[in-house]
Parts: sequence; structure tokens; C-alpha cells
Amino acid sequence: MKKIFSLLALSFFILNATAQFDNLLNKAKQKTKNKINQRIDQKIDKAIDKKLDEAESSTQKGKNNNTTKSNGGGEEDHSSPSSGTNSTSLKSYSKFDFVPGEKLIASEDFTQDAVGDFPAKWNTNGGGEIVTTNKDASKFLFTQKEIVFYPEWIKNLPDNFTAEFDLLCTDKFSFYSGAFFVGFTTSSGIGKNFNSFARFGKGKLNDGGGFEVSFHPQDAAFKLGTTTFLSTSNSADYINNDMSQDRFIVTGNTKAHISIWRQKSRVRVYIDDKKVWDIPRALPDGIKLQSVYFRNDGAANANDGFYFANFKLAVGAPDTRNKLITEGKFVSHGILFDVNSDRIKPESYGSLKDIANVLNENADVNVLIVGHTDSDGSDADNLELSKKRANAVMNSLVKDFNISQKRLSASGKGESTPIGDNKTTLGKAENRRVEFIKQ
Repeated sequence: MKKIFSLLALSFFILNATAQFDNLLNKAKQKTKNKINQRIDQKIDKAIDKKLDEAESSTQKGKNNNTTKSNGGGEEDHSSPSSGTNSTSLKSYSKFDFVPGEKLIASEDFTQDAVGDFPAKWNTNGGGEIVTTNKDASKFLFTQKEIVFYPEWIKNLPDNFTAEFDLLCTDKFSFYSGAFFVGFTTSSGIGKNFNSFARFGKGKLNDGGGFEVSFHPQDAAFKLGTTTFLSTSNSADYINNDMSQDRFIVTGNTKAHISIWRQKSRVRVYIDDKKVWDIPRALPDGIKLQSVYFRNDGAANANDGFYFANFKLAVGAPDTRNKLITEGKFVSHGILFDVNSDRIKPESYGSLKDIANVLNENADVNVLIVGHTDSDGSDADNLELSKKRANAVMNSLVKDFNISQKRLSASGKGESTPIGDNKTTLGKAENRRVEFIKQ
């Protein structure tokens, strides 16, 4: 009997030990399986992450190539921009009604001048030099202290004209430092008589008169700005106004794009997308303006100064856009793009809106949009760029201004049909254009 119980006890022990061993073996197998699966998952995750990183890097590289491409693909287009940084949208300029003139009189981006020199085609009574900055790709004329400078080849201005330039000042600009001025005068040339232009409005200008606008960034900490408008006639003040408004010029970081539109006696002045002056009777009837000049009013702080760039002057005849209807073709120099890119600059809004208004008023008119470049870069790259820019304009008219795409088509001719001399700065600017052709 004892033997039987002993055998039963031994059997129970063996069975229990076997069960425990099987359980441990199963746990070991499961743990091993889990480890293997975990390592496989980790390898898969790493492979997926690597592919995602590669795709993201490729996408970002493509974006950078589209907006900052420096070789090939077109011109040295340093126009404005200006205030038009990549964070500024076209829609932000929805109230901007400035339309640049169709025919360029002057264009200056200082590309022909060496860094460190004063521009060869300009005259001055002081000192200044061409510089580059880390804020912008343009070349700037940097001036400090009191100075007058002017393009001496401009000796006649039409009754209707538009003028544009970019303005930047040094960091931490002092409240007490001077302002930057642009003036238009009846004098046919300043010559050596710079003192007549150093203090506009104090009877020192010639008897004919003219008008002058100033821009004072004031203190960077408060981000304030002041602008004045002054016109004179026969050595007496005709209009003398001034105003202040937040963020006219954000000093030291963002350049301001200045736009001026004269239509006979009326003068409008814009800083970036803001219309800061609109004076219907700014000038006496019949006044003939002939010259333009710029001056730095001097700085209380010797380190303060202004950077000036991308000056353009054009004939701004009234309703030039109607040429699309009456003559079947309209040429625009007011639709601007980032350098070697089809991204439209926001200050182009007024020109695009002008075209859209004509199309809305003439619902039966279809238009072919043709892009053109200057001769910088290869023929093939310029052709491709001009096509992309024409398509960008077409897409903007559809998306931003609700023009039916069925009425629009786009094409590009690159550098193949110049209207200006590609050996000159003005000629290159004339060739960079968008044409609208009635179909």
C-alpha cells in the first residue's frame, strides 16, 4: 500500500514539474517571440522614419530651389520687394490700388556699380557707397549725415508718373536722427547748387516749386514712423502736412517699399500696402516738374543711416489698362516676382486688380497672358521661367479675382522678344514684363 502511495506521489511530482517546465518553456518562447517582433517593429519604424525624413528633406529642398535659385532661370530681378517677404501674402495688399506706369523712364538697381563705390550715374554733394546687407539680396546706396543725391540723366517728368524705391534704415534708429526725403522739382538739373535742395520749403528752392515727401522711422523700440508732405510754388509753401502712424517703417529689419503716383495736381503716396497720402490738389495747375532728387537729412547719431535701392520711374498715363480693349494689348511692368521664381510679389496686387477690373467690365473678352524675361541666364531656363510666371498670373486672376479660367490662357517667350536693350539696366527692366493680349 505504501508503495502505491509512493508511486502516486512520485507521479504527481513528475506531472507538476513537467507542467511547470512547460509553462516556463511557453513563457520563454513567448518572450523570445515578443523580442523578435519588437526588434522587427523597431527596424520597420526606423526604415519608415528614414524614408519620411528623406521625403521631407527633398520637399524642402524643392521649395528652397523654387524661391532662392541663383543660377540660371532668368534675370537679376532685384525689384522690390520689399516689404514683400515670403510671409507677406498677396491678399494682405487687398487695399493697395497703386498701378505702376506702363512705360519706364528710369530703372536703377546698382548692378553696374561695384560695392564700395558711389553709383557712377548719380551726382551728390556728400558721401555714400554701394553695399549689400543680410536683410535683402539687393544692392543698396548707403548714406549717413546730410547728403543730397540725384539721377542727373532725368531732366523731364510727365504730368502723370509713378515712382518707386525701397528704403531700409540701420538697426536701433534714433528718434533724434534725420529723415529720408524724395523730392520732385521744376529745376531741370541740380548741378552744383545742392544747398537749394537741402532745406525744401524755406525759400531756398528755385522759384518754380515742386513737392517733397519725407520718411522718418523714429525709434525702433516703439516702431513708429512719421511722414511729411510739402509742396511749394513760387518760393512759398503750397501744402505742408505731416502725420504719424504705427509701423510705417519697421526699422532695421524690414525694408519699406515706397510708391508715389502723380496725376497732374493729384499726388498719392504709399508705404508698403498703406496709402498714407492722397491729396487731390497737391500741386498748382500747370506746374512742370523736371527733376527728382533724394536726400538724407542728417543723423544725430553718427551710426544711423539709410539704405536706398530699386528705383523705378514710369509714365503713369490715366487708364492705360484700357489699351487692352482699345488696342488689343496691354503691357505691365507692375507684376513683380521673386528672383528666378514664379512667386508673385504682394505689391503686384494693384496691377492685377486693374486687369481683373477690365475683364469684369468686359465679360466677352478673352485674354492670352504672355511672360517675358531679360537675357540673364540661359535661353531654355528663361523660356521655362516665363511660362511659369504667365501661369502664375493666370492662376492668381482665377483664384484671387474670380475670373473664369475659360477666358484665360498662358504662354511664355523667355528672352526671345525684347523691347529694350539687354545691355542696360533700363532695357533689362523693360524686358521683364507680362503682356495681356486680347483674343
